[in-house]
Amino acid sequence: MARKFLYFIAFCIVLFIAGRLALQFYPEELTRLAFVPGGKFEPQPALAKGRYDDNALWIARPGLTGDPAHWTPKGAMGNDSTVSAAVFFVHPTSYLAKAHWNGPLDDAESRQRASLFVRGLASPFATASQLWVPRYRQAAFGAFLVDQPEKIQALDLAYGDVLQAFDTFAAQVPEGTPIVLAGHSQGAFHLRRLLAERIAGSPLQSRIAAAYLVGWPISLDHDLPKMGLPACTSASQAGCVMSWLSYGEPGRPDMMVRAYERMKGLDGSALKGTAFLCSNPLAGMQGGTVTATANKGTLVPDAKLENGEIKPGYVGATCRKDGILSLGAEPEMGPYVLPGNNYHVYDIPLFWVNLRQDFARRVAAWQSPR
Repeated sequence: MARKFLYFIAFCIVLFIAGRLALQFYPEELTRLAFVPGGKFEPQPALAKGRYDDNALWIARPGLTGDPAHWTPKGAMGNDSTVSAAVFFVHPTSYLAKAHWNGPLDDAESRQRASLFVRGLASPFATASQLWVPRYRQAAFGAFLVDQPEKIQALDLAYGDVLQAFDTFAAQVPEGTPIVLAGHSQGAFHLRRLLAERIAGSPLQSRIAAAYLVGWPISLDHDLPKMGLPACTSASQAGCVMSWLSYGEPGRPDMMVRAYERMKGLDGSALKGTAFLCSNPLAGMQGGTVTATANKGTLVPDAKLENGEIKPGYVGATCRKDGILSLGAEPEMGPYVLPGNNYHVYDIPLFWVNLRQDFARRVAAWQSPR
């Protein structure tokens, strides 16, 4: 009996090692197999006009209490002043199932995961006088792994919801209040389009204090010129874009670059081989190397991403020549580091305190006499 048990344990170890090796050498193929929906795209009508007047369509908005965006981690300063600004935050993909190309608004698992993401990713902006985080029929995670018509249809449907939510937000924000756009991953992807199609060249453009489009590559040649805002080149600059993709070393961004190159730029051009923006959140500007001593606080989460603690001086950051934000090593952040030493899940928590201060500083710069 003991020998059979040992054989079973040995089998489990071999299976585990084989799985790790398979993921190491075939990460994209296995990820596609696990997450790409197999059925046809299901056309859906736009949400009814005025649907975003309903609080149920928001994870956070003025008037809601106890929302995850206003969570305060252990070790965070409790005396931060209120920042007089309205933040529109779009959360990343939380729908990981294969049943649909777009996540249903009432999918319980996706909603729970979105709340966890918002706790860690939107909370740096919780000092804002207004913080809005919409629910939307997000494209499934697998849509970013393929190049087929269903992907574009799913992304267009998701963007339509984000646009409708933004219009409701913009109508509620008092004239003269600065606006900050923030999003991660799929959220950043949609906000880059929103900047180009709804904000650039409109009266709203002059009200944008900052745009934090984190976790999705922003093409310097084919996206940024269409968005109406420049890259941030100083820590005190208002009306500019910050964007980064975090990798430990050795960092291998092949999967992310291929996902980027499957898309078109905002000007319609192919993106293959084109450079993307690397902002250094510790410097508050494009490019550069900053040591860990300048990191005012990393939000190090627990294994379930439900809680965490602020730890100063935890990690530095360098913008590599290929546009990746290098962490220099492999900081211990939890079990969700992706293949290639991709710290995508932790893009914002790695620089939580610096981002909170960066946000406040850019709003103050926007409010200063110009």
